[in-house]
Amino acid sequence: MINFKRTDHINICVAPEELEAAHKFYAEVFGLQQTPRPDHIFITPGYWFIIGDIQLHIGVEPPVGRTFRHTAFEVIDLVAARKHLEANGITIAEEPIIEGRDRFTFLDPFGNRMELLEYSSPSQPTS
Repeated sequence: MINFKRTDHINICVAPEELEAAHKFYAEVFGLQQTPRPDHIFITPGYWFIIGDIQLHIGVEPPVGRTFRHTAFEVIDLVAARKHLEANGITIAEEPIIEGRDRFTFLDPFGNRMELLEYSSPSQPTS
């Protein structure tokens, strides 16, 4: 069993030539506050925004192949969640380190990319 705590962030992608239009839309039309993004771990540009008590991540990718779109869920006891998934035949993928977070991703049986994470310190999303 996985003990979910909350959704941490939602990631959406746009075509590279649409990134600035997406930034303008989410900042000006939706009125979201931009938050720092650890650009050093990404090979493509993007933006992060605060949306309620979660984040909205906008990245770019061509509209073909494996997607980087995903939903991230904060869990209680990431190690137990990982063991549970592995016991059910799910292959875990390691991800670049983000300070203060332990995390991994996996594809569900339908090809959707999911991330589970647990904050190393008390849950304080960057805002």
